Amino acid sequence: MSTFEHYLKDKLQRSLPGRSAQQKMEPHPENGSNSPRNYEPAHDDFRNSSVLVPLIAWGDKLEVLFTLRTQSINHGGQLSFPGGGKEGDETIEETALREAQEEIGLHPDHAEIIGRLTPLYVGHSDNMVTPVVALLSEKQEFTMNPNEVDEIITVPLKDFMNNQYLITEKWQLRDVPYTVPFWDIHHVPLWGATAMMMSEFVEVCRDFFDED
Repeated sequence: MSTFEHYLKDKLQRSLPGRSAQQKMEPHPENGSNSPRNYEPAHDDFRNSSVLVPLIAWGDKLEVLFTLRTQSINHGGQLSFPGGGKEGDETIEETALREAQEEIGLHPDHAEIIGRLTPLYVGHSDNMVTPVVALLSEKQEFTMNPNEVDEIITVPLKDFMNNQYLITEKWQLRDVPYTVPFWDIHHVPLWGATAMMMSEFVEVCRDFFDED
């Protein structure tokens, strides 16, 4: 077991940074009379979903994998983690691996599940999304599903540990002015729910990189 793998397994078994870490990348409405986006479910009928947070560990540095979603699907044109809705009696982990296999051709047998991050409710799609962290130690070639993915990108995990790529701008979201933090890691910004999940993962990993 690598030093990082041991560190991460230990961290994910402890109390997680949770909502406070997610909020660091949460878009906020500028007008106080407008309600912020709802990240807490108002009922019990939401859909359970999960995403895979794939960590590529076969090279000389740890990298996080994201997909650029095709314009024709939900959240089209955005950077995201592979993932989708839970089916039948699947576990959250099985859902994340199945969706990653369908979207990018991930080999599930070559992905070691390390643990979960804090679930995040996405109100406009009524999904409770649980991020599942997986370590990919064995090199593999990915195959994009063109119906869901336009591009696969990888970003060194260490790049998220400082503010080099962190930007805040004023955006119009559904005709409401928002202050939006995002990571400028691609010509498409990493923002919204995926950035909020990534924000917690960064907090989980920060001590490891601070010790470098």
